[in-house]
Amino acid sequence: MAEAAPTGPAFKKSLTGIPGLDEITNGGLPTGRPTLVAGGPGSGKTLLGITFLVNGAVQFNEPGVLMSFEQNVEELAEDVASLGFDLPQLIEQGRLVVDYVHVDRAEIEETGEYDLEGLFVRLDHAVRSIGAKRVMLDTIEALFGGLQNESILRAELRRLFRWLRDRDLTVVITGEKGENAFTRHGLEEYVTDAVIQLDHRVYEQISTRRIRVVKYRGSHHGTNEYPFLIDADGLNVLPVTSLMLEHTAPSERVSSGLASLDEMLGGQGYYRGSTILVTGTAGTGKTTLAAHFADAACRAGHRCLYFLFEESPQQMLRNMRAAGIDLGGAVGDGKLQFHADRPSRHGLETHLVLMHRAVEQFRPDVVIVDPMTNLLSVGTQVDVRAMLTRMIDFLKTRGITALFTSLTPAGAPLDSTETAISSLMDTWVMMTSEEVDRRRRRWISVLKSRGMPHSDEVREFRFSEHGINLLPTLLADRAER
Repeated sequence: MAEAAPTGPAFKKSLTGIPGLDEITNGGLPTGRPTLVAGGPGSGKTLLGITFLVNGAVQFNEPGVLMSFEQNVEELAEDVASLGFDLPQLIEQGRLVVDYVHVDRAEIEETGEYDLEGLFVRLDHAVRSIGAKRVMLDTIEALFGGLQNESILRAELRRLFRWLRDRDLTVVITGEKGENAFTRHGLEEYVTDAVIQLDHRVYEQISTRRIRVVKYRGSHHGTNEYPFLIDADGLNVLPVTSLMLEHTAPSERVSSGLASLDEMLGGQGYYRGSTILVTGTAGTGKTTLAAHFADAACRAGHRCLYFLFEESPQQMLRNMRAAGIDLGGAVGDGKLQFHADRPSRHGLETHLVLMHRAVEQFRPDVVIVDPMTNLLSVGTQVDVRAMLTRMIDFLKTRGITALFTSLTPAGAPLDSTETAISSLMDTWVMMTSEEVDRRRRRWISVLKSRGMPHSDEVREFRFSEHGINLLPTLLADRAER
């Protein structure tokens, strides 16, 4: 049996194989005990349970039994086929049994003699036929839907869970969310060892899925809400609050892409694994500076992941070619990868999950987010700051150098940021512009750079056929005079 490290004497756990969920449960679900998974329609309850069964059969050599009271085998197989789960094959191989039990509520007569003996016999046969270690009951409401007597209901639930425990079966039981309780009956959470709540909420037309471990007897666990994603790769949980300030602080440097800016940063550029903030009003060259950084990183043999929230990769490549920065070769060599998305297409937590996954898959040395202020269209300043804080911590723990651009609105103080995230940044580069004698002049300065001596100059720069060109200090002074 696949077990995680016990959290106490003789306390065993069974891994789910679901990315992130095993982390927040501190090793998986309680072995030999029932776990309730509750949530509203479309929240992902059935998918979580089936994933638990399939991963058990495929990854941990633990056969499973799925007893469904709502969908037959064909319907369930069709629903999860797009996720790469082949239920018919697992059934044929003897690693999974799917038993559809039709319950007609009109035929249920509520009497003192009502019991689940027939279900126990059926379930016992399925378990013995393949030596099952895992069981899923989907959903509990369908089984008890015709009963109103709470004493009978409570007694039968306790008997069911005791029957499952006595056979040392690790069980997932799904239930529909109730009005003022985790389930419609408001009873299951009192007789299960663990309760997981799934939530699918929509705020200002943006959909977000959250998961929370409400209860886990005998084990430490994450108690906050965590975003999770359902896509072609199945269910993924991002345990964001498990991140700690434990990242290293490398002394190596990486070039900003501009030799003159590197000189302003102690002569060597940014620290590897640090976070860089580039702020400025519209048209000051933030994206161009980010492109210089991406180009330098790729030329040095590093991998760069570039998140675009304002323009398509093709448009960005064209614009940068016009500025003298050709990133097409780096894309062709696999050194540079773009991820472009509209902020309004997902909620903040979903963006965080998608960015997290992109980093895990591409494994970059450098990440660029351009511009992060566009995320304010799908969340408040507090929410965006929380999301970016999680992203920054995640990148730092992996030693990834990250650059974020931020648009400063016209009229706002230049040394402020819309997302109020400057305090989390190691280096802050500010770009400004002003109109002098009917000509737009642009300036760059380093407001802060932790752990290194840096220039206090405000340097003028111009756009040239080779991108950004910082003017020598004396030339800039003469131009000003």
